[in-house]
This record gives sequence, structure tokens and C-alpha cells, in this order.
Amino acid sequence: MSAADHLSTYAEGWAKGDANTILKATAADYTFDDPNFGVVSKNSLSSYLSELKQTVASLCGGKVPDPFMELSEVLTQEADGVLTAWCWWAVPGTEIKGSGLIKVDPTGVRSEVITYYTKLSG
Repeated sequence: MSAADHLSTYAEGWAKGDANTILKATAADYTFDDPNFGVVSKNSLSSYLSELKQTVASLCGGKVPDPFMELSEVLTQEADGVLTAWCWWAVPGTEIKGSGLIKVDPTGVRSEVITYYTKLSG
């Protein structure tokens, strides 16, 4: 699969909230960096996603939205065999939203670092 194919499968997995689809697109050394959870390894992603879904369900009257996540404003740049993607993401029915920076090569998605968009308190 090409880096673009891996990225497409990865995005599909997040939109569906399906850990198996996400993991199918990742490289062996994949990491997911969420400032609220820390760095999540490939082996821990299913647990992370399950916990995230529980949090989302608690904000949505006990149900996980379908789609689980909406991705938009996807921008990509390829250099030296690495595809870098930036996207805006949001969980429908919640205030949870932010951006992600994703690195992909022919072996799969290598990493994603996310940020949350939030108002400052005060």
C-alpha cells in the first residue's frame, strides 16, 4: 500500500471509531500522542479508543455518535518518502475537537500528535 492508501484507511478507521481499521493502517512502531492521555503505543490503541468512546458516550446520552469522528481540512505534503498530513477533527454532538499532525510512509502511519481546541477558563 502507498502512504496515501495507509492515510485513507487510517482516516476511515477514525471516522468509524474502529480500532481494527486504524491498526491495519499503522506501522509497527506507531505512536499516538494525546495530551490528555500521553503517548499511546500501537499495542494500547484499542484500549485508548475504548476509553475515549466511553467518555464520548457519557457526553452523548449514552450513545457513541455515527460517524464517531468527522475529519475535515485535510492538508498533505510529501517529502523524502514521508507523507505529512494535518487535519481538523471533531466528535459530533460534543465540544471535543482539535487538530492532528500525522506522519505516514510506505510501511504505514508512523505517528499522530493531536491537540484539543478549547477556550481558556477565566
